[in-house]
Amino acid sequence: METKNMAGNGASRTEEGMDGKQVLKVGDHKRRTSEMVLRVLGLALTLVAAIIVGVDKQTKVVPIPVFSNLPPLYVPLTAKSHYISAFVYFVVTNAIACLYAAVSLLLITLANRGGKQGLALVIIILDLVMVAMLFSGNGAATAVGVLGYKGNSHVHWNKVCNVFGNYCHQLGAAVILSLLGSLAFLWLVGLAALNLHKKHK
Repeated sequence: METKNMAGNGASRTEEGMDGKQVLKVGDHKRRTSEMVLRVLGLALTLVAAIIVGVDKQTKVVPIPVFSNLPPLYVPLTAKSHYISAFVYFVVTNAIACLYAAVSLLLITLANRGGKQGLALVIIILDLVMVAMLFSGNGAATAVGVLGYKGNSHVHWNKVCNVFGNYCHQLGAAVILSLLGSLAFLWLVGLAALNLHKKHK
């Protein structure tokens, strides 16, 4: 005897065993395990990315020429992430995605136990929102990072990564981690779409 129970991102199927108990199909169990792993990955990656950029700071003594016939003045300058709005946006988007990943882990547990189809649909939509938000944050941070690395001679913006090397390296590492986190959420959306396709096949 086979019964169907809507849970998670799609149909969950159970079969009645020889002892009369219902046993969850292996395919559904693997799908749910994959979903949990991806959400934990998304949580961890976005959390680390937000922390790295949030605490990223470097101070350097930089020579500043005042007059051409006089020696330059040596002034300590500090690079911090909250000085640039694109990096603030990056931290905020990753913090929101991290918080959502933690909440969604609880929500999918409730959806799996209670068979709530509406909740599963809301989770899929929010996964899509997280993908869009993270990609926008990554794009903003990357654009400013490229300017810092190469500069722009057309508008006379000097590169700064040759001075604040450690700051830029940490920022680059955070963008890569956040990108991996956004791919984890994108994979979740793909799993939901695949499961929906199988359900209506």
